[in-house]
Amino acid sequence: MKTYNILLFVLLIIPVLCFSQKKAKDSIVERPARPAFESASLIDNATNVLFSKNTLEVVMQHRFGRIEEKNSLAGIYGANSNIRIALAYSILDWLSVGYGITQENRTSDFSLKVGLAKQTRSGSTPISISYYGNIAIDGRSFDTKYPNGDFIPPDADNGPFLKQQDRYSYFHQLVFTKRFSSDISFQIAPSLSHFNAVNYGGEHDRFAIAFGGRFKVSPQTALIYDISAPITQFDNNKYNVTGFSFGAEFSTSAHTFQIFLTNFNGLLPQYNYMKNTNNFFDGGARIGFNITRNYNF
Repeated sequence: MKTYNILLFVLLIIPVLCFSQKKAKDSIVERPARPAFESASLIDNATNVLFSKNTLEVVMQHRFGRIEEKNSLAGIYGANSNIRIALAYSILDWLSVGYGITQENRTSDFSLKVGLAKQTRSGSTPISISYYGNIAIDGRSFDTKYPNGDFIPPDADNGPFLKQQDRYSYFHQLVFTKRFSSDISFQIAPSLSHFNAVNYGGEHDRFAIAFGGRFKVSPQTALIYDISAPITQFDNNKYNVTGFSFGAEFSTSAHTFQIFLTNFNGLLPQYNYMKNTNNFFDGGARIGFNITRNYNF
């Protein structure tokens, strides 16, 4: 009888051990891969990066004037520079909200980023997917009449805004990211930009796609690039300009600094995709930088 009891115990314990081993193995192989990028943005576009819950990200972005501008020290003293200061807070590990202000057009923006899928170390989920979107409000003040009382024709670039809704623009983007190795990462990001008010005969919407990457050359240094190409073509060819950005990134555990050449002067993506007229290879390049600092609470 004692032998039967031992045998019965062994038969009962084997499935439990097998299940425990399988569960432990799955918990290891299904761990998410390390983030493909260090920062929540790659020069001019969002990345898939979402910081842990209760993290506050402080962002400062700057674009100088055109390098070819005379007597401007490669654009540093140049006109048409642009600055944006923003905050982004991680409500959850997969959800963050943000607010920023931009010098150009005195723009305020509210943003949202959502993690939809994470690349796993086992490769069962081969890519990471995130959604990024914003709503921007043009803060310029315009009178709708000339001093003599005549009505001013609407002009979306120079005002006035006849309705409050004319100030609004929107941006939606899906970010597909792949971390190929500890040194190489790549992303593709299709997007839709929309402006409520446009000039006569202009288009309200534009589809575009961005390609970006990062190649680490040391533990804290990487080469980065971002190419943003319009898919929808406008009749006005001066707005059908592809954005090229190339630079370097220096990062620590809580701080990232990106410096680069770009032909984008806008600091909100819908302005770059819809209104950029600077050609990178025809006098439109300028120096820019992004600085981010994280605080954990």
